[in-house]
Amino acid sequence: MPNRRRFIQGLSAAPLAGGVTLGAPGKRDYFKELGIRPFINAAGTYTTLTASLMWPEVVQAIEYASKHFVHLIELHDKVGERIAQLTGSEAAMVTAGASSALTLGTAACMTGKNQEFIRRLPDTAGMKTEVLIQKSHRYGYDHAVRNCGTRFVEVETREELERAVGPNTVMMLYFNAAEPNGQIKAEEFVALGKKHNLPTFNDAAADVPPVSNLSKYQKMGFDLVTFSGGKGIKGPQSAGLLLGRKDLIEAARLNGPPYSDSIGRGMKVNKEELLGMMVAVENFVNRDQTAVWNEWEKRCKQIADLVKPVGGIETEVFVPEIANAVPHLKISWDQSKLKASEVVRKLREGEPSIEVRPGSRDALYVAVWMLEKGEAEIVGRRIREILKQA
Repeated sequence: MPNRRRFIQGLSAAPLAGGVTLGAPGKRDYFKELGIRPFINAAGTYTTLTASLMWPEVVQAIEYASKHFVHLIELHDKVGERIAQLTGSEAAMVTAGASSALTLGTAACMTGKNQEFIRRLPDTAGMKTEVLIQKSHRYGYDHAVRNCGTRFVEVETREELERAVGPNTVMMLYFNAAEPNGQIKAEEFVALGKKHNLPTFNDAAADVPPVSNLSKYQKMGFDLVTFSGGKGIKGPQSAGLLLGRKDLIEAARLNGPPYSDSIGRGMKVNKEELLGMMVAVENFVNRDQTAVWNEWEKRCKQIADLVKPVGGIETEVFVPEIANAVPHLKISWDQSKLKASEVVRKLREGEPSIEVRPGSRDALYVAVWMLEKGEAEIVGRRIREILKQA
């Protein structure tokens, strides 16, 4: 017994590989241990920049769920019912991100509740496989639809779409952020789906806020809509929402976890994410939207006021038309002495590290909605320092 006690005591004091010593929970600086440098997010909800920070209430829900065992299918049912009520949906489910929702929603349109079809995907024998999409709506994430063994049929006009409808057409896909680019707008797209009895699916992953969008596209008539859970809703980044027709949501559930012989089995959503996503939606729909918007505008003004004293600076507040439709700040100057890309680099490499909206070339684009309290002033001062040096 004494030898066993000394061995255990020795383990508690021994450093781990790489010189890491375990301490009390919450006391370790994990990112520092890993050599990773956190940054101030003045870029927005980009996945590669780890999107948004979860609400404290979401973290509490995740911690609560982590301490209990429940039946996962029952939890999926109850959380889906609550989210459907909150979003004005016929039915809802939590998915492993919006990309997972695209796969599961497509699978639902292809298989329905046919167990043989569900087991066979992506073997599509006997199933409809053609998905109609506007050429201007093709995008990197549509691979999630092709995962099911589908083939895209590209169209540009209403007439082309109607000619493309055939016995092998299974679904019509709409990329909401591409609304300005396509000739067929959302309402007409939905009407064509209804006319030809085809389900329409809207990928609106980055299109909340405003909160009203959670119900807008379903009221418009889309049969399925997906939103990212970890962007504007500020839930777990690895979670998403699939909203829409009850029969299609039920079929999507059968094509996903925890059902083992399904194309979506690997798209697992755990109890922590389920509960966290539900609380995130509750927070999102119940907050004071006017107060939040006013705060974003205040941050834009704060940064603008800090950089304006530098000669030759122009600032403009703008709101993107669809995706990430919140106040942003554009900062412009004569780039003959200092390129915007160089400012981006200096902000990233400085102390503290700051990320601004990617793709800044002609000007600097600052997103303020992911900033924490006091960070707008830090961002404004750092930009001013860099511009003054030029």
